[in-house]
Amino acid sequence: MTLTELRYIVAVAQERHFGRAAQRSFVSQPTLSIAIKKLEEELGVSLFDRSSNEVITTEAGDRIVMQARRVLEEAERIKTLANEKQNELEGVFKLGLIFTVAPYLLPKLIVALRGIAPQMPLQLDENHTETLTDALKKGDLDAAVVAEPFHEPGIVTTPLYDEAFFVIVPKGHPFEELDAVSPAALAEERVLLLTEGNCMRDNVLASCSELASRQKIQGLANTIQGSSINTIRHMVASGLGISILPATALTENDHLLFSIVPFEHPSPQRRIALASRRNFVRPQALAAIKSAIVTSKLAGVQFVAAGN
Repeated sequence: MTLTELRYIVAVAQERHFGRAAQRSFVSQPTLSIAIKKLEEELGVSLFDRSSNEVITTEAGDRIVMQARRVLEEAERIKTLANEKQNELEGVFKLGLIFTVAPYLLPKLIVALRGIAPQMPLQLDENHTETLTDALKKGDLDAAVVAEPFHEPGIVTTPLYDEAFFVIVPKGHPFEELDAVSPAALAEERVLLLTEGNCMRDNVLASCSELASRQKIQGLANTIQGSSINTIRHMVASGLGISILPATALTENDHLLFSIVPFEHPSPQRRIALASRRNFVRPQALAAIKSAIVTSKLAGVQFVAAGN
């Protein structure tokens, strides 16, 4: 059994196709197939079900591929430990971010990171939490900026900041006259929400129980879904309904498009965190990412003190 063979089976498990796995591994398909067959013979089990167009792992294969990922990660750790002079702040850092954070955090994060780790360029993936989590577990990402709650085996999170939610309404809406809006009041309105599968949608519904209850009873009867915050902003501005946005998504010129009304105290909010694999081999790089986020001076957020 070799590390190369382990890399091959992980590639096939991820691609679910021998040809694409071979391309990803920069070898010919026969070379990869022979190596995997040799490993299967050595272990005495079939790792993949090859009976359909899409290659899938067997039950034993699932467990072995998972362990192979751990072995490969530890092998990288050995390389790091072997070179004590290695600078963890040099080399590409693969960072994922959820859709509702990336557009607002990245411009400031990148500027701050230039001063902290100028030799550490970012390879970025903007995606849904589920996809980022899968990539993080597989080692395709080094870390991901996600919204809590976030609980995954083998993954640890470091809180970054809390940000409040605000109600946005079309010009002339009755809420404009209010100093603050109660979450219960939203249940009577046509509310624009992000599509299902987006964690901010879940955060909003968790914060507004009456709205969540109406969703369960009426489904989508009185709500409209948008694929992005920017789309929702403009639908609200056009008068289609109201919505809820995090503080970082609001700009100083938004008052020209729609009105912004705070929630009654205590205001609903979400917590943003940095997720990474336990015992990640570049802890200084993780610390640099966190430091860059903290020094990015995002407007409207409360950074979380260490230990909270």
